[in-house]
Amino acid sequence: MATPTEISDFLKSVENRAFKRSLYHVRNEESALDIVQDSMMKLVEHYSHKPAGELPLLFQKILSNSTIDWFRRQKTHKAHFSNLDDFEDEQGDSDPDALSHLLSADAPQSQESSESQAQRSQTLHQIEQELELLPARQREAFLLRYWEEMDLAETAAIMGCSQGSVKTHCFRAVAALSKALKIRGITL
Repeated sequence: MATPTEISDFLKSVENRAFKRSLYHVRNEESALDIVQDSMMKLVEHYSHKPAGELPLLFQKILSNSTIDWFRRQKTHKAHFSNLDDFEDEQGDSDPDALSHLLSADAPQSQESSESQAQRSQTLHQIEQELELLPARQREAFLLRYWEEMDLAETAAIMGCSQGSVKTHCFRAVAALSKALKIRGITL
């Protein structure tokens, strides 16, 4: 059984990455925060009796399920209510460059030139745009494997599919990202 300190330390260690992952999926900071907070609450409420070693996989599964639930609620909401924002012009969209903002807060940039910062920010923005264009399953597999650094078995368990499917999704995601970034002239 995990102690309260172990649970707290675990949640502190995953909160930033979980937020970034959720933000990639839902593209809304407030919703991403809600999803992460709900996932953390569910972990504590329902799984605090589990050993500390099982918490990472449980949390990732809860986070994935919470994200799926969010999309279901959005679909239901849109089916029943008309959104007045849909009638605004396209120029009213002020979606912040969330990935660049978040990564810039994490990375030490005091020694980096402003030209390098601008170039890195532009590259991150382009990568974020290409990630958003991936199909949902490919994006999820890619983020779990390469962003969260989970192994194949953990990713398959979280996604509820076979390890072969995870490999296929990751391969297709990497190929699509590589092709798209190459077209944009980005080499990593």
